[in-house]
Amino acid sequence: MKHVKALLIKFIASFVLLYIILGVMYTMTFGEVFLLSLVLGVVAYLIGDLFILPRTNNLVATVADFILAWPIIYWFVDGMTAADNPFTASLIAALGVGVFEVFFHRYLANQVLPDQEPNDGNRTRNLRYQTEYAEEISEDRRRDK
Repeated sequence: MKHVKALLIKFIASFVLLYIILGVMYTMTFGEVFLLSLVLGVVAYLIGDLFILPRTNNLVATVADFILAWPIIYWFVDGMTAADNPFTASLIAALGVGVFEVFFHRYLANQVLPDQEPNDGNRTRNLRYQTEYAEEISEDRRRDK
């Protein structure tokens, strides 16, 4: 149920953000922005939020979501609008999505992802190494004389 709530939050926030940027500024219709938000929300949630975020940190997951969102938004804007420059429209929209993802990843890390089982201790960032230091290794020249 937590994933459904998180996905709904992501969809609504993305829809509002993309409608303001693409609907108002670049004249995409309500249905086009709705479809884009639905596709982008599901794909980015599965890849960026459930696959990349638990294995990395917020910065890496946000950059990955931006890199994922940009071509998807470009593809939709290029195919559905008569915008003169779909590159700029998709870049602005992807930057907006990236800013939202920073805060959404914090929510996910605190509210949704902690309940999941750890992955058998295979996380490399939690390793703690210990070293030994013996007297035989150190050079104490005063004792040898």
